[in-house]
Amino acid sequence: MTQYFEPIPYPLWHSDPAAFAAALGRSFRETGFAVITDHPVPQRAIDDNLAATKAFFALPADAKENYHDAPGGRQRGYTPFGTENAKGKAQADLKEFWHTGRALPPQSPYRASMKDTPAVTEVPDFDRATRALYEALDAFGADLLKAVALHLNLEETWFADKVNFGNSILRLLHYPPQMDPPPEGSVRAGAHEDINVITLLLGAEEAGLEVMHRSGKWLAVNPPPGALVINCGDMLQRYTAGILPSTTHRVVNPSPERSKFPRYSTPFFLHFNQDFRIEALPGCLAEGGKAEPPITAQDFLMERLREIGLVKA
Repeated sequence: MTQYFEPIPYPLWHSDPAAFAAALGRSFRETGFAVITDHPVPQRAIDDNLAATKAFFALPADAKENYHDAPGGRQRGYTPFGTENAKGKAQADLKEFWHTGRALPPQSPYRASMKDTPAVTEVPDFDRATRALYEALDAFGADLLKAVALHLNLEETWFADKVNFGNSILRLLHYPPQMDPPPEGSVRAGAHEDINVITLLLGAEEAGLEVMHRSGKWLAVNPPPGALVINCGDMLQRYTAGILPSTTHRVVNPSPERSKFPRYSTPFFLHFNQDFRIEALPGCLAEGGKAEPPITAQDFLMERLREIGLVKA
C-alpha cells in the first residue's frame, strides 16, 4: 500500500538540508501535504495554548461576542459558530474560532490594513499563551520555507523578505460536541483549499482530516502524536504555477461515540506580505506550470474572504 504521508523528521533539516528539502518537496508535489515529526515548537507552548483555547470557548456566548469584528472581515478576534463556509458552498461549517494576528512594529506601513489582536480579559493567560505559540509557529514556518526554496532551486533565504511582515494568522478552532449523532458521511468543515502560502496544523491527531488525492480518492491524514501537518495554500500554488498544489481537504464527522466530544485544532496560516506581487516563478513555468495573472497578496486574500463569507461583498 502506498504511504502518502510518510513522516519527515525535522532533525534531517540540520543534518542533511538537501535530503529534507527533497522529501518535503516530494510530499508536497504528490499530495500538497506533509507530516513533520520531531519539530521545534515547544510542547509547553502547545499545552498552554490549548488550555487557553478551551477556557476561551467555554466563556458565555455574550462574552465571546465582545471580540467579534464582523466589519473587519473577522481577521482578528472571535468568529461565532456557523459563520464560515467552504468556497462555493452555502452550508456553514460546524465550528467557531479565534484569530490572533501579527504584532506589528508601531511605525509599520501595514498597520493601515492589519489590525491589532484584541486582548482577552476573561482568560488571564490567553494573550501570552496564544502569542507564544504564534511566534513559535511563525519562526518554524519561515524555516520550512527555506526547504521549499531549496526544492525550487532558489536561494535558501528566498522567501525571508516576502513573508516577514505577512498577514499570518493563528486560528484556534473549536468544533463543539454533537449530542445527536451526525448523519454518516457528513462534515464538520466542508471541502476547501487554504488561501495562504503554507499552513502549519496542530491537533490533527483527532480523526477527521481528509485530503483529496489527485486520483480522486479521499485520504485520511493520521499523523503520529506530536507531529505537525503542513500543507500548501493557494498563494504558493499560484506562485509556483501549480507545481506545488493547494489540495482540497475537509474535516469529516467522527463516529457517533466520538461526535459527543469537542474537537480542537490550531492551524497557523502563513501569508505573504500584503504588497507582495504573486507572479509565477520562471523556473516553475519551465517545468510545465501554468501561469495565472499577477495579483498582490492583499487583493488575493480579500477576493477569497468574500468567497468564504467572512467578508460580505
